[in-house]
Amino acid sequence: MIADSVPEAYRTQAAVEIDKVYKSFGLVDVLLGVSMTVREGEVACLIGPSGSGKSTLLRCVNHLEKIDAGRISVHGKLVGYREKNHRLHEMHDRDVATQRRSIGMVFQRFNLFPHKTALENIIEAPIQVLGKSKDVALAEAREHLERVGLSDKAGNYPSQLSGGQQQRVAIARALAMQPALMLFDEPTSALDPELVGDVLAVMRTLAESGMTMIVVTHEMGFARDVGDTVAFMDGGVIVEHGDARQVIADPQHARTQAFLAKVR
Repeated sequence: MIADSVPEAYRTQAAVEIDKVYKSFGLVDVLLGVSMTVREGEVACLIGPSGSGKSTLLRCVNHLEKIDAGRISVHGKLVGYREKNHRLHEMHDRDVATQRRSIGMVFQRFNLFPHKTALENIIEAPIQVLGKSKDVALAEAREHLERVGLSDKAGNYPSQLSGGQQQRVAIARALAMQPALMLFDEPTSALDPELVGDVLAVMRTLAESGMTMIVVTHEMGFARDVGDTVAFMDGGVIVEHGDARQVIADPQHARTQAFLAKVR
């Protein structure tokens, strides 16, 4: 579901280009020449069994994992590397950190500072990294908390919040950096079933606002209803990739069919 607020001409532009990416950990090959494109305003969902390479691919997009071969570009700029004389040279850590400012990421675990309130968790990066004044950061943080439905939890510490509430604070924290791209790595997998809906509702709202998103998920209903495209991964490759509703309802590859038969 691409939001109406994203102009049609803008949607045709590539936000993320992944080209023949390889990644190994020691002798274990995790990504074997993965290629895909995510357009502006698109919600791209990655599905597949554990160990298929989904989370690794996501972490490569913001250079949390270094690729062994291939290239990844976000909004036309290589991630983690500069090209010189037709060869790629890895960037300094500080330059990679600068690139990551425009890429928000939400992990399975919430990684909130336990000694800081929800509001304090959100303002930390805008003040320290973006150089915003505390007053501006606080005002924006309150807006983000309202956006995720937690305006009444600003003064609560993580230990006083449910898992779903902590994950929504983590989403608000990522949004506070004003990212152009959001990455979600199985954001509901650590939650009790009754808490999943609130987090998915926030993600749905983000999608409807036109946010470009790549989502690793086991929530097939979300992938079908909110995703624009779905890529099914297995064994380090993309086995099937296409329109979300079509792939979920009528997968063409036998391996995709077998996987969806077990999880639907």
